Amino acid sequence: MLKIGVIGYGYWGPNIVRNFNVANGCRVTMVCDMNKLNHDKITKAYPHMKVTTESFELIKDSEVDAIAIATPVFTHYELAKKAIEEGKSVFIEKPFTSTVAEGEELVELAEKRKVKIMVDHTFLYTRAVQKIKQLIEDSVLGNLYYFDSVRVNLGLFQHDVNVIWDLAPHDMSIMDYLIDDRPLAVVATGAGHFDQGLEDIAYLTFYYPNNVIAHIHINWLSPVKVRTTLIGGQKKMLVWNDLEPDEKIKIYDKGVQVKTKEGKYRLLVDYRSGDMWVPKIQQVEALSLMANTFVSYVKNGGTVVNDGIAGLNIVKMLEASNKSLNHNGEMVYL
Repeated sequence: MLKIGVIGYGYWGPNIVRNFNVANGCRVTMVCDMNKLNHDKITKAYPHMKVTTESFELIKDSEVDAIAIATPVFTHYELAKKAIEEGKSVFIEKPFTSTVAEGEELVELAEKRKVKIMVDHTFLYTRAVQKIKQLIEDSVLGNLYYFDSVRVNLGLFQHDVNVIWDLAPHDMSIMDYLIDDRPLAVVATGAGHFDQGLEDIAYLTFYYPNNVIAHIHINWLSPVKVRTTLIGGQKKMLVWNDLEPDEKIKIYDKGVQVKTKEGKYRLLVDYRSGDMWVPKIQQVEALSLMANTFVSYVKNGGTVVNDGIAGLNIVKMLEASNKSLNHNGEMVYL
């Protein structure tokens, strides 16, 4: 039985506790939260769990085999480092760390101590994203042309990170999972409107080999909530609407073929417009799948799509995006 200790019981922590506590071969034995008002909630829901305000007490506890960290990003490095030094695997809320240097150190340290790191890139465990990955691998879409994602809503405003660090890790992790190549460069623009030095709207454009382009639009100031991704391929095009309860993915047999005539001076464009079809997507809670995968990863090894290296890749994109943003949209090479 793998015994998990969870640090942080705020916005996402209760979901982590709930899913790990029912994962196969696992149970949560201890929870740490600095807010004592949350302690009664934890004790009422889970009478068997120990509760503390001291994170180091949880990390050192001999009844805890692995640590789940659901705290602000600026705390991730210190908490994860202490846990790894104690020989305990860690499950870390996104984004992995505040800087690339911190992430690189944790990955290296985990390898030395022979423990595992998994980053909470939840969307990679949704059946929708897994279906899109299968469609790409089966060449249903053909060679990819673009990835275009919109993730906007009104709030939740963060006090410690801008909208890029808050929302973009979701889309970056999906993009990194679906596109085989690594991005070459990024251009980022954005603006903040409340004199806090934090951007609440941003537009990120990533350039890949083979003329693949990816665009991410993120916004805390939208009057409506939108979670839509468009993926264009040589053969077919795909729309994923994560807010759609049933028909989340729609595949369009649409495309463009360009032929040259009389050299390069005259182009003939043929538009293909065929059927649209909707693949069946099984409804399963992604965090539940990820919790079970983490338990298996710690016990049996193997590989996962959201390990420390994957988390580090996203931090590299975030850091480069912030650099571009701070230099008025200057292209930053990765």
